[in-house]
Amino acid sequence: MAEQNERSCSSASSCSRESCEGCPSAQGQAQMPDFHVDLNAFSEVGHVIGVVSGKGGVGKSMVTASLANLLAAAGYRVGIMDADITGPSIPRMYGLTGPAGAIEDGILPEITRNDIKVMSLNLLMPDPEQAVVWRGPVIAGMVKQFWSDVIWGELDYLLVDMPPGTGDVPLTVFQSLPVDGILVVTSPQDLVRMIVKKAWNMAKMMDIPVLGVVENFSWLVCPDCGKKIEVFGKSTIEEVAAEMGLPVAGRLPVDPAVAAAADSGTFETIRQDALAKAVQLVTSLKKN
Repeated sequence: MAEQNERSCSSASSCSRESCEGCPSAQGQAQMPDFHVDLNAFSEVGHVIGVVSGKGGVGKSMVTASLANLLAAAGYRVGIMDADITGPSIPRMYGLTGPAGAIEDGILPEITRNDIKVMSLNLLMPDPEQAVVWRGPVIAGMVKQFWSDVIWGELDYLLVDMPPGTGDVPLTVFQSLPVDGILVVTSPQDLVRMIVKKAWNMAKMMDIPVLGVVENFSWLVCPDCGKKIEVFGKSTIEEVAAEMGLPVAGRLPVDPAVAAAADSGTFETIRQDALAKAVQLVTSLKKN
């Protein structure tokens, strides 16, 4: 029996009989470590939704904030966790400057003028323009603290604005937080298939549902003639989403008014009705 266990162990060629004693593989009981982090004791979050992309520069923060605005306008209690630690932008978009308040039981998030609770590293630092030169494990630890130490109170939806790619922070969020689903953000370029599939494949590996795909910068409306101009080329989002069996959760145009609101810190005034499908997908989730 011992010889059979040694043959079935994936590391049998590099370990001895003594080192295999108590090994889960030798007992046929391989176990995955539990990375779960407990939510702050004074918080209750109905659903956690990640907003992700396989690359940067596609407008994840804008989509996150736009979705939060629509959910808040519909009467839901909404929070945004700005998990893009080295490039946070959510506070600036809403004109939040901090510092976030700290009490004995945890950290209090800042609240936008349309009642969205926000936590970001920029709300904890004395100088929001200071560069964050941290290694991956430290950044991942900060994201966990946003979940365990921030007093979110009662939320229907917590939107997590992820950094680009499939590195430490998305991995930490997927493993540590009870993510109910993600929205993948992309743009109408030739890279769209690769961008979406990177995020889709990571979500599949982590057993996280992908709710849909949002295409940003889909077109620009000419201010003179009103014609739609496809600045980044013809969209292929319908075909790409269909390949993976995903719905298109929205297509957003390039809108100077949206950019101006973000720059002026008045993003709570923005209503991106093109994300109505995304709202439907998020609000259709069943409470666990």
